[in-house]
Amino acid sequence: MNPTTPEAVADGEKTTDDTTEATAAATAGRAVAENPEPQDQDETGPGTGPAAVDEADADADADADADADADDSDSDDEETSGRLAAASAAVVSAGLGVVGLTGAWSGRVAAERETLIGQIKTSSGGSAAQQINEIYGDAWHATALVNGLFGLLALLVGSYVLVRPAFGAPARQPQAGWVRAVARGGIALGTLGVLLSTAMYFDLIVALPTTAG
Repeated sequence: MNPTTPEAVADGEKTTDDTTEATAAATAGRAVAENPEPQDQDETGPGTGPAAVDEADADADADADADADADDSDSDDEETSGRLAAASAAVVSAGLGVVGLTGAWSGRVAAERETLIGQIKTSSGGSAAQQINEIYGDAWHATALVNGLFGLLALLVGSYVLVRPAFGAPARQPQAGWVRAVARGGIALGTLGVLLSTAMYFDLIVALPTTAG
């Protein structure tokens, strides 16, 4: 047998130690790869995981949906109020047109006032033509004037109902057909009332009677 020199023995021990250390390091690396240690919560901070991000997104979406629903509700309320106002105005227009044609108590009061004033003016004497003009003519003219004002209001309100959709934000639903029909009826009645009242005021239809001589 060949004797082993001290240098050979030392080299063999050094090689064995290096191999053992490399094997231990590889085993430790595999252990760490197979069983990773959980990251400390203090290092990453609370609420930074995927679940927290999804919850934040869900809350933001819910807030956005709530704001959109509130805006839609306000818009619907305003549109409903506008439709109700237009319908009411159409009915008012038709009513004013009827009053402009048939007369109102305010017209009778104005006529009676003019009659009383005429009687006072002619109480001390006056010609027949003057009495007719002061007592009856002024009273008829006052009635025609009041009726004409009602007809003019009916014309203006009905026109407002028809032209209102052309101004402002467009509505989601068109104006109801019966509203337009009633508004047109109010315009027609108002126009007719204005024409008749104008003719009566200027004595074009029913002229004042005249006296002979």
